[in-house]
Amino acid sequence: MTMMTSAYANKVLRKLNDDKEFWTRKESDGTSYVAALDEEPIIPDYDYSKVAAEIAAIDERVIKIKHAINVANATNTVKVGDEEMTIDTILIKMAQLQRRKYFLDTLRKQEPKVRINSGSYSARKTTPEYRYINYDLDLIKSEYEKVDEKIALMQMALDKYNQTVEFEVED
Repeated sequence: MTMMTSAYANKVLRKLNDDKEFWTRKESDGTSYVAALDEEPIIPDYDYSKVAAEIAAIDERVIKIKHAINVANATNTVKVGDEEMTIDTILIKMAQLQRRKYFLDTLRKQEPKVRINSGSYSARKTTPEYRYINYDLDLIKSEYEKVDEKIALMQMALDKYNQTVEFEVED
């Protein structure tokens, strides 16, 4: 068993992804070659069994690390404000709040009254039209700030967890 933090595990996963990309490129480049009939071919150094074994080993390591991260995320809790939350719950809640924040941001940027530009006026319609917001702009701004603060609290708790809490990864 190896002990890792989430931050370190993600660095290892990036390295494994780079290694897999190397081996898959080696496989792609080595499976065939082109040669003219009147020249000595330059045959790439390629051994299917070796390359396939390397890729399989990398995939197996990725599975073990991702599983360990998932188990840790589902079982470890951190304090966010006044409540205890599992890491996986924080990740889900943050995604939900980010979508809500985006919507509230759109609302808070609206003007209370906007003239609708319909281009040229028709013979029937000679007066301009206006679009009005149908909500309390101050309430929306306040809600936006609350959601933003909640996301920040979750992110700080998550950052601390990712850097400090270790979990076991099967070798």
